[in-house]
Amino acid sequence: MDDRIERALAITPESSASARTIDITTTGAKSGRPRRIEIWFYRVDGEIYLTTTPASRDWYANLRATPDFTFHLKNGVRADLAARAEPVLEPEERRRVFAAIIDDLNQPRHSDYLAQPVEPLDAWMSGSPLVRVHFDD
Repeated sequence: MDDRIERALAITPESSASARTIDITTTGAKSGRPRRIEIWFYRVDGEIYLTTTPASRDWYANLRATPDFTFHLKNGVRADLAARAEPVLEPEERRRVFAAIIDDLNQPRHSDYLAQPVEPLDAWMSGSPLVRVHFDD
């Protein structure tokens, strides 16, 4: 992987909202057509994750039906990365990853984008999608 891409993916809790903002293109679960949305990505223990605040999300249904998707970097470096989504379903792993993400989101620098404090861990556990992202080499 290109050094610029590796740096763009190496976000930390200190990274800005723009550094973590990407687009993803999934395949519609019902339509089979490409669907592109903007979303934040997160890095926890060296792995990349996608999630959102608690709610049912079409992008998650799309990735459950067709795990292959495109991860579009667009800030600092532009790249379209072939990726595969792996839903994170094991409760203890979900708890660990969500706790790290919530801590990250509760940083004061995100207050312009998100109401704080961010919803409690139990709400994320019961109502948020979570996928680990694997990149094709």
